[in-house]
Amino acid sequence: MSYYISTTLQNSSFDEAIERITAELKKEGFGILTEIDIKATLQKKLDVDFYNYKILGACNPPFAYKALLAEDKIGTMLPCNVIVQEKKPGTIEVSAVDPVASMVSVKNEHLGELALEIQKRLEKVINSLQK
Repeated sequence: MSYYISTTLQNSSFDEAIERITAELKKEGFGILTEIDIKATLQKKLDVDFYNYKILGACNPPFAYKALLAEDKIGTMLPCNVIVQEKKPGTIEVSAVDPVASMVSVKNEHLGELALEIQKRLEKVINSLQK
């Protein structure tokens, strides 16, 4: 089982990809809680040049609330991370965590249904980028 859902965009800028994934996530009820710029962080902390790579911390509040009610330690796995990376110019890979795969280690039957619903929504978001 893969631990992520992914697609590759051709002929797109990195910033356009960030805008598109953010808009598509919003359509499915997700907001971006955090944005980590790996390239800038590695440059600042290690003085190394890295390719464009951002981690977006996406959260769907109603589902997060239900998950927290079912399992109070589930916050260790929230939010749903989505990465956007550009290893070569014009080719952008967008990947989201597969919540079903990440919930395998949590022994709580109530989370299974929530994870499946979030998985469907994230798959829809990733697949919509190809249109």
